Amino acid sequence: MISSNDFRPGVSIVLDGSVWRVVDFLHVKPGKGSAFVRTTLKNVQSGKQLEKTFRAGESVPQATLEKVTMQHTYKEGDEFIFMDMETYEEGRLTSAQIGDRVKYLKDGMEVNVIRWGEQVLEVELPNSVVLEIVETDPGVKGDTATGGTKPAKLETGATIMVPLFIAQGERIKIDTREDKYLGRE
Repeated sequence: MISSNDFRPGVSIVLDGSVWRVVDFLHVKPGKGSAFVRTTLKNVQSGKQLEKTFRAGESVPQATLEKVTMQHTYKEGDEFIFMDMETYEEGRLTSAQIGDRVKYLKDGMEVNVIRWGEQVLEVELPNSVVLEIVETDPGVKGDTATGGTKPAKLETGATIMVPLFIAQGERIKIDTREDKYLGRE
């Protein structure tokens, strides 16, 4: 159990049978009446946000999350096979469990799998990955970094916007959180 007075951004709690993460909180002590904590919560599974008010000092069950480092070994049908880096056991996750970042997942990549009991809540990819461009329009002499952008297809199948001077076969660094081109590698 955790007191509502101890809420901080990033703290995970159990509410109505699912895990919610505190995004923002405000401890309010009005002149008349008792103090309360106004929070913005985000459902870890669905991404839905909720604003909820707790009494000051109210106890709420804290979610005990387990973070496991796993390596993506291969894909079999719609399932992705991961190996636990400590126990060397295999685990299977679907693309729905991994989420929209599955487009940057590559064989041999290490990720953090966050579990609540036996249920997988989310898969954290590295903040940036280096991938090769397999298809894009050719670069033309005179194209500059400050010019426009063009779509480029990556080795994992994802498509992102890159500067005009980037050519097919180059390795680029991508921010997985914002789907942005960061630079050449």
